[in-house]
Amino acid sequence: MPESQPVVAPPAGATVFLVATIEPGGEGTVRAVLEDVPALRRSVAFRSPSGELTCVVGIGSRAWDRLFSGRHPRDLHEFVELNGEKHRAPSTPGDLLIHIRAQRMDLCFELARLLMDRLRGCVSVVDEVHGFKFFDERDLLGFVDGSENPEGRLAAEAVFVGDEDPAFRGGSYVTVQKYLHDLTAWNALSTGDQEKAIGRTKLENVEFPDDVKPEDSHIALNTVTDEDGNERKIIRENMAFGTVGQGEFGTFFIGYARTPDVTEHMLRNMFLGTRPGLHDRILDFSTAVTGCLFHVPTLHFLDDLPAAP
Repeated sequence: MPESQPVVAPPAGATVFLVATIEPGGEGTVRAVLEDVPALRRSVAFRSPSGELTCVVGIGSRAWDRLFSGRHPRDLHEFVELNGEKHRAPSTPGDLLIHIRAQRMDLCFELARLLMDRLRGCVSVVDEVHGFKFFDERDLLGFVDGSENPEGRLAAEAVFVGDEDPAFRGGSYVTVQKYLHDLTAWNALSTGDQEKAIGRTKLENVEFPDDVKPEDSHIALNTVTDEDGNERKIIRENMAFGTVGQGEFGTFFIGYARTPDVTEHMLRNMFLGTRPGLHDRILDFSTAVTGCLFHVPTLHFLDDLPAAP
């Protein structure tokens, strides 16, 4: 299998998420920067090897045919907007995703700066989020996030394209959404009500048994199985973010998967419900304000880009 981008990586302490659209005429510069991403990452990482700096780049559906000739990744399309009875998952612009992770924000910031120095004038940044890990690997809602991520061989099987799309074997798909939290309303709930909304205990991070877990809990609606009853997994690298002065707090959701169908199934459960009148209880306190889907090509693809259209 071709060498993949570092989709599967150790949990990071700091993250920079950049979502950008490509300006008309900027395609050539974007192609050149895509080829140089691995080298730029190495240049910054060399200054602090223990910082575990990684960078993943994803390309949106509309941008793909502007940048490359030839085949399109099989499952790449625009983010599908969802309009439930009470809550909405919007689809927002995004041609490029740059996902930078490290144990220190200075490494993330430096790599982001170098990349944007090259891209400036050729792209417009439509969303920039500097994320951090909250206490004890928790999100701002106070619950541990990402503890159900698969590991080892199971992680690779969950996130990397295989023989179903041979031309893009080793690639991945990534869905991103920015959620804003109403922490005042959330913190007004008792711990027991918060646990019911999530589907696990807050302190011990223990998932409720199926016969106790509410059907509108976050975990219940995010558990997706195949026709044989096997759970279908994604890898989440969600990060907390916030601005104290503006009072804007939230979670940047990022989910990697072998096919976007898995994540889309979870989102349909959350926003549309599995029966009329049902939705993810967490959405009563957390509002999605962005939504994008990208294909994550392999490092080999970035090193030897297809011809321009």
